Parts: sequence; structure tokens; C-alpha cells
Amino acid sequence: MRADARKNRDHLLDVSGTAIAEQGVDVSLRDIARRADVGLATLLRHFPTREALLDALLRTSFDELTARADELAASTSASPEDALVSWLRECVAWTTEYRGVTVLMAAAIEDTESALHASCVTLRAAGARLLSRAQAAGGARSDLDGTELFALVAMLAWLGDQPSLAPRADHLFDVVASAILTSEGKGRTRPA
Repeated sequence: MRADARKNRDHLLDVSGTAIAEQGVDVSLRDIARRADVGLATLLRHFPTREALLDALLRTSFDELTARADELAASTSASPEDALVSWLRECVAWTTEYRGVTVLMAAAIEDTESALHASCVTLRAAGARLLSRAQAAGGARSDLDGTELFALVAMLAWLGDQPSLAPRADHLFDVVASAILTSEGKGRTRPA
């Protein structure tokens, strides 16, 4: 890709990220183009569909959250329970940055044709590895799996998207995290 085309693409992604954070994933593509000071055709040349735009925008964050899960799993300074709760907190915080993204993620994980499918599956697998590690150490409930953990992330992120519930989101995160951990795991985990 030429340097000017790369610069335009990066600018479109920056503007899109801001627009989605403010207005949600259903923001008008025409509005994004207007904010970026380009024509709609230019936006569509780089990102032919809304899903292609979202995939490009979200893929880096998905990759970073996946790498973070691997980093936490390899850490010798954090217990498996701490690693799981830390990753959950980071994942939920990220998903609340982009309004409405949890609905897309939940749909994409089931739709193998979705541009977001592979990234969502990889992210879910990363969380599942942290959960399995905490379960093997006896610190997390054994009746949860990666799919349910992914659903809990979506649920907690949805809470943060609701203006009337947002003030309670941190407390509810702690309640859910506490429900994931066993009494043994709660004793080993440090307060966040």
C-alpha cells in the first residue's frame, strides 16, 4: 500500500474509532466520511462494508487482548486467579470503549462468515485458557467454560453501556468475578 493510501486508511480508522465511541457501532458511514473530510466513496474504497471497517478497527485491540491473556498466563508474579480477573477487567474496559460492540461480538462468534468471527473466536479462546488455568489451580468454578466466560464479558460490558447502570458497573464486576472464583481462589486473589 502506498504511503498516502496508508495515511488515509489510518486517518479513517482514527476518526471511526472516535465516532463509534461517541455514537456506537451503528454510526452512519456517511457521518464518518464527513468527519474524516473525505467522500463516502473514499471510505468505501478502503472499507467496502461496515463490518470490514469494524474488523480493521477492532482487530488490533482483539490481538492486544489476546496477547495480554498469554502474557498474564505466562506470568509467575500473578496467581491464575489474579491473571483471570485482571484480563476480565481489561477486556470489559475495552469493550465499553466502543458502544454496541458487545452485540457485534456476540453475533460474530456464531457467524463463521463474519469478518469479526476469527478475532472473536481467538479472544474467547484466550479467556478460556486463563479460566482453565485458574480451574486447574482450584481457584475458579469448574462448571464454567470459555463460551460462558465470553458471555459474562459481554454482559459486564453491556452494563457499562447503560447510563443508569454504569455507576454500578464496577461493583457488579466484583460480584461476577467473585462468583467465578471458588473460596480457595478468592483467598489467593489480591483486591483489584
